[in-house]
Amino acid sequence: MKLFKLTASALAMAAAATAADARDQIQVTGSSTVLPYATIVAEAFGENFDFPSPVVEGGGSGAGRKKLCEGVGETTVDIANSSSRISQSDIDLCKTNGVEEIMEVRFGYDGIVFATAVDGPEFALTQADVYNALAAKVVKDGALVDNTNATWADANAALPAQAILGLVPGTKHGTREVFDTKVIIQGCKDSGAHDLYLATAEGADEKEKKAAADKSCMELRTDGKSVDIDGDYTETLARLDADKTAVGVFGLSFYQNNTDKLRVATMAGVVPSTESIASGDYPVSRPLYFYVKKAHIGVIPGLQEYIDFFVSDDMAGPDGPLAAYGLVSDPELAATQAAVAAGTPMGPLE
Repeated sequence: MKLFKLTASALAMAAAATAADARDQIQVTGSSTVLPYATIVAEAFGENFDFPSPVVEGGGSGAGRKKLCEGVGETTVDIANSSSRISQSDIDLCKTNGVEEIMEVRFGYDGIVFATAVDGPEFALTQADVYNALAAKVVKDGALVDNTNATWADANAALPAQAILGLVPGTKHGTREVFDTKVIIQGCKDSGAHDLYLATAEGADEKEKKAAADKSCMELRTDGKSVDIDGDYTETLARLDADKTAVGVFGLSFYQNNTDKLRVATMAGVVPSTESIASGDYPVSRPLYFYVKKAHIGVIPGLQEYIDFFVSDDMAGPDGPLAAYGLVSDPELAATQAAVAAGTPMGPLE
């Protein structure tokens, strides 16, 4: 790995920092998906810079963003990792607690994959298949009825006649958002269920009716066929090891580092890979972010250097260690690097 040298200003900032005005370690929390990437960067940062390695913890994207928004000062965290974009409610909470400027840093892409035990049958899934297996209601004879599908073959006759058991990310995970929007809601539309929900949805206008229909689509079974996993992907893997008939939802990078245990399913005919995500062919991908409390830059020693290092070509570029772990490098990484160097805070959500 390339060795990095501190600038004179960074050395001066580090020398001036004392226990009275700043912590000596950067504190990072949030997404379990981003956790391994941030850990790699934190360890390399400690090896290459005269700052301590940052403390990196998981806990979920939503929980991490809430911690970021608890306020400003050395008793609060500096960075929240997130596998989903920050919400307006997060931004409002930040402002309420005096966190006025946040830097949004998109550092690459990942995909979510469906995988089974390595010695299990092959699955060629579509979003409609997953919806018909796991949703609370499905279409039958032109009407919405309670989902009684018992096997994947009941959801789609072309799939294995294996009992349905889906291990899906819990609602506090950023992964759940992409699962809901790009798999369940899309599957709801593809199966015809969304049109039926829309026909009876309440709302003042079409936008509100669509939101109500989307919400109905996202209701999953409560009969044990769909199980929320509140922990990280290691918990999902442990549950799958305990029941070989399960189909689990994982991040691409986690799957790529556990190919000896997992067999991945195709989605809409596409094999998930860094190449298929980079090309846009794989339909279930998502950007990865971290959010920085700008008020802490220049106060917490090494914070600017850490975020510069994270998005550098040597770390987040296509030939860096994060790509080797499974990250799909952002084609617009240079723009991110410039925004980070300039300390540009995020604007209003689009």
